[in-house]
Amino acid sequence: MSAETQDEPSAPTAPRTASRTEQRNPRTVDIDTMPTEEVLRLLNAEDATVAGEVARALPVLAQVVDKVVGCVRAGGQVHYFGAGTSGRMAVLDAAEVVPTFGLDHGVFIAHHAGGDRALGTAVEDAEDDMSLGTRDAAAVSSTDIAVGITASGRTPYVAGALSAARLAGAATVLVSSNPVAPLASLADYFVVADTGPEAIAGSTRLKAATATKLLLNALSTAAMVRLGRTYSNLMVSLSGTNAKLRGRQLTILMEATGADESVCQAQLARCSGDLRLALLCLLSGLEPGAAAKALADADGSVRGALAELVTPEHPDPAAGAAQTHAPSIWRQG
Repeated sequence: MSAETQDEPSAPTAPRTASRTEQRNPRTVDIDTMPTEEVLRLLNAEDATVAGEVARALPVLAQVVDKVVGCVRAGGQVHYFGAGTSGRMAVLDAAEVVPTFGLDHGVFIAHHAGGDRALGTAVEDAEDDMSLGTRDAAAVSSTDIAVGITASGRTPYVAGALSAARLAGAATVLVSSNPVAPLASLADYFVVADTGPEAIAGSTRLKAATATKLLLNALSTAAMVRLGRTYSNLMVSLSGTNAKLRGRQLTILMEATGADESVCQAQLARCSGDLRLALLCLLSGLEPGAAAKALADADGSVRGALAELVTPEHPDPAAGAAQTHAPSIWRQG
């Protein structure tokens, strides 16, 4: 063997994964021979299987939601860690939970392998860097929750993050589409939606990504419901940061109270655009100062605040209003 041959760099390792997401789908082997509409019907048929697999993951996801609720109430943070499509789904969920539920920035935090640059331009080798995941998880503490998201269940970046989070004493969660995920041993909670082979082999931006979106949406939404950031099924803690959202605030206030537009508009103005405060004022008859204290005592929950104010003479107005949408403005005294 020549010296030149000996000095040649070896080819990078290419580990194969046993994940079903990487297998070939027998239902779509002829997809490249079909007319456009039939291609779309095949993709749609595969997508239709996702919700059922997500449903099977709900018992474990419910445990995660309760853990998140306790974490947030105690002042902890929820950290998402992912790469590629999984990471982008995490960034989207963490960003949208803020305006939707009026949550402070820094409660849900998404860490994406490769950073902001990787959101719009693929940085494929970043996911192979375990030390990068370890570094990104340096801010995780024992009061936090670390959620690793990887369709294959083997991404080194996520492995580094979950390992570091576990060493810090944080609760750890793995969200995956691989029921035999190698990283499951790093997670206290393993949330798996076994979406199986993709329509295009290995393209986990399809069913696996859809499952991830559904699971993360469900996690954050259910946590916000349990934290009292909805009233009935209305988003009463959303921030009125633009014209569309201010219009939505007004609609929600009218729907929840039965009051007319001018009354709701005036109450929102009195409460400086705080929808939950305006809602409690209209339902209880309290002035903004007293209503703000009642909300604070109820950890921000309108229904919780009303429950503390309920007497036999003044029943909870939510029961009738939520079912009939009839006007139900409740007054004390």
